[in-house]
Amino acid sequence: MVERAAPDPEFEALLRHIQESRGLDFRGYKRTSLRRRISLRMEAVGAEDFAAYRTCLEAQPSEYEELLNTVLINVTSFFRDEDAWNVIRDEVIPEILKNAEDDRAIRVWSVGCASGEEPYSIAMLLAEAMGMADFCRRVKIYATDLDEEALKVARVATYSPREVESVPGHLLEKYFERTSNHYVFERELRKCVIFGRHNVVHDAPISRIDLLTCRNLLIYLEAETQSIVLPRLHYALNPDGFLFLGKAETQLARSSLFRPVDMKHRIFAKVPQEWRRPLNGSFTANRPTRLDMPLPDVHLLEAVIDEVGTALLVIDDSGAVALANLPARNLLGVGEADLGRPFQDLPISYRPIELRGPIDEAFRGRRGLRLEDQEYRLNQTEVMRLTIDVRPLQRADGSVHAILLAFHDHTGIHGLRRELEAAQENLEQSIEELQSANEELETTNEELQSTNEELETTNEELQSTNEELETLNEEARSSNEEMESVNEELRIQAEQAAGYRLHLESVLRSMNAGIVVLDPRHFIQSWNRWSENSWGLRAEEVLGTSFDRLDIGLPVQQLRDSMIAVQSGSEEQTERQLEGLDRRGRRIICRIRITGLMDEIGANHGLVLVFQDITDERNSEDYTRYLGRVLGGAANQIYFLDPDNLRFLLVNDSAQKKLGFNAHQLSRMALPDLLPDISADDLHAILAPLLGGELPELPLQTAMRFGEGGSLPVDLRLQYFSEETPPILVAMVYDRSERELSAALE
Repeated sequence: MVERAAPDPEFEALLRHIQESRGLDFRGYKRTSLRRRISLRMEAVGAEDFAAYRTCLEAQPSEYEELLNTVLINVTSFFRDEDAWNVIRDEVIPEILKNAEDDRAIRVWSVGCASGEEPYSIAMLLAEAMGMADFCRRVKIYATDLDEEALKVARVATYSPREVESVPGHLLEKYFERTSNHYVFERELRKCVIFGRHNVVHDAPISRIDLLTCRNLLIYLEAETQSIVLPRLHYALNPDGFLFLGKAETQLARSSLFRPVDMKHRIFAKVPQEWRRPLNGSFTANRPTRLDMPLPDVHLLEAVIDEVGTALLVIDDSGAVALANLPARNLLGVGEADLGRPFQDLPISYRPIELRGPIDEAFRGRRGLRLEDQEYRLNQTEVMRLTIDVRPLQRADGSVHAILLAFHDHTGIHGLRRELEAAQENLEQSIEELQSANEELETTNEELQSTNEELETTNEELQSTNEELETLNEEARSSNEEMESVNEELRIQAEQAAGYRLHLESVLRSMNAGIVVLDPRHFIQSWNRWSENSWGLRAEEVLGTSFDRLDIGLPVQQLRDSMIAVQSGSEEQTERQLEGLDRRGRRIICRIRITGLMDEIGANHGLVLVFQDITDERNSEDYTRYLGRVLGGAANQIYFLDPDNLRFLLVNDSAQKKLGFNAHQLSRMALPDLLPDISADDLHAILAPLLGGELPELPLQTAMRFGEGGSLPVDLRLQYFSEETPPILVAMVYDRSERELSAALE
């Protein structure tokens, strides 16, 4: 008999801490594989030993999720091990359909489903064999895993092109919808797959299963844990059910629970036994055995429950509907499709009374509640009076694993009510006795399993080595998939970066300004099209050369001090104006804005220079100042107007003095603001012949507002200069009263 290595106290203490704080029980996993996976996380966080890693878990709760993702190697794919799946398609599924007489429901359980590829593979094969309509009506697939993050991915059912490469082309086209860069699994089939978190070692198994897949899970478990799991899988199957394992799992080669259907591909059939596994998943040691007690078959038990007059619902510890007997289905409208659904999604959870609160209280307090005399309206005329019992179903250790809801109809006579209550009590007593007997049989089975293990010790070492190699292969495949995923992300990022660069280059080419980017040594890194056209140098000629020694017709050497000031941080940005000659020899005035090229932390990585040709702007400003000096000396009132909106562009000093407004005030006013007798619309109509070129000038007599609200009669002479750029409207104003006074004096 091979001696096992003594357990490491610190390692075992770490496993107990993880189980107590998060409910993640890894104690049944093989120690060598488990230590290796945990060591990866210890190396990632810099923990020197198991005690230090425990401290890290206490300080960083998010590390629990990282640890779970590392320990649970979610390596899976569609139709993994194609030859084995061909046997499932050609031999197993036809046998299941043949055995499913009377059009009964077909139930499948995928244990350790990871991100959903395996249960969806089964769904496609069944849908092909049965047809879509029959599949949706009869099939229920339960897919369970410990990893909640993987279950979230499975529920979304969205996969990359690489992940669906193993799906045959005709199935991919039929059962997946292509959306941009992903494939989404067929919605109607997805409704028949129920995902949930489940620990096959500790939680109660799902029953009445026709096909149970548990691939590459047992190789990670210790022999003692395997001896617990295998009878659970046996119990879960129908008498003619099938078990599908991974290719490295040889535990059933000499099992009395299963017979091989195809040993090469690890497909087994259930061997009927005269005992049953416990329904609640509890294990109680040192109990007296009671092998002489006959136990009812689970189907017989369901038939008994259906015959009970009381409507019964069982809610498991995940909040899903686990059982609904025939009276419950008739009374509450709960169908086969509702089994496995969250109870809170059903109308009965809040009508006739809010039941979610009492259920939560029963889970927490581990005691039953009774809701007396509840009104349940069947229709507008019929009303039932119900008493609702909310009862926790406890394991041997006292923990609650399910809630039983009993709906008692008290509408009839009191005698019938008492009979129904007695039947309910008898049913509960039968369930408790059945549970107790099953627990005692479990103890006996564990003792027999322990005896059998001693006979198989010599074979364990070879099997363990093979499983270790398979585990290492799984880890290598997982690492390879992670690297492929990273490479794919890098490729996408590179494509995005290329797109951003192309977009930036297009923007730079289209700008009506010169953009020059320099590195910290003032070597040119970017030179846009405006710069090429203005200075006659192509980008290929200047990229990588020193800007300080560039000969482009501008004295760029005068910018050096300003550039150094921006680089040193003494100035955030600065502007300079330089005069020079462009490539055609034309005089040019440039405004140069110098800005630092900074990263996120404020470090300087060069300069950005923006060149703007302001020659026309400077000429216009010079002309405007000249015109202002000329007009300022004129005695008449002269107004320059925008012909579109009649706003004042320029007003001479004589007009400003007469009006009593300064140039800034007049810049926000228009000519109609000063003509009280003519509206803006009428004035535009009067000016239309002049602006249309029909009149060379337009005389106009009216009143004009001067000073603080007063007005005087004036003569306006308006001329339109359409050839100017931009066109301009000139108005000369004469005070009519002054003219009349001058004429009278003469």
